[in-house]
Amino acid sequence: MPTITGHRNKKKLIQALPSEMRVKYKDIFNLVDFYKALRYWLEEYNWTAEDDSGKTDGDFYETLYLEKIGTDGSKEIRFEWRLSRNSPSSGSIGSGQAVKQYLDLNFQCYGVSNTEVIRDGIKYKANKGEVEVKMNAYIEKSFESTFEKHPILKHFITLFNREIYDWREREKELYQEVYVLQNFIKQWFKLKRYLPYEEAKAFHESRAWPSHHKED
Repeated sequence: MPTITGHRNKKKLIQALPSEMRVKYKDIFNLVDFYKALRYWLEEYNWTAEDDSGKTDGDFYETLYLEKIGTDGSKEIRFEWRLSRNSPSSGSIGSGQAVKQYLDLNFQCYGVSNTEVIRDGIKYKANKGEVEVKMNAYIEKSFESTFEKHPILKHFITLFNREIYDWREREKELYQEVYVLQNFIKQWFKLKRYLPYEEAKAFHESRAWPSHHKED
């Protein structure tokens, strides 16, 4: 099991994704509006943030922010979000949840500068540059700490892991949700997607203006 460093500090986690998911976009977009749309999506899916004490705080997404201004005035920006939640389908065992989920989002922005675009006679403030979002997701067997403290249940940790709980199904559910998140980001940036279903119109209007979308 991988050990994740940072504010989680050595928790043993199961990686739910076969590999890190990525979205890369290079053109005109509004970075602040993308930030807001992504936060709204995460809140809708009940993701929150976690500090060192294990307490949650919806405004504590950002664990790192770095900004460097180049000689031409453009910016290189890096920021990271660390999120967690109890697994929606894990149920509870004793006084605790059986499974906890973690989501890592790493953002790299290059050559970001201010610009404007005009669409349908309306002028929009925008940014020009490149942004890459990397996504990873993990599962923690949080029930184990509950079992270990119980005089009877502590003898059944191995049995529960081997025979009772369907870990593969929990990993699959989390993987599918991160895949939906990846497609949400692609949809916002108006990138090509390959979906096995018809997609509804995004609730948050995109503020990305890729050059290949002449009609926008």
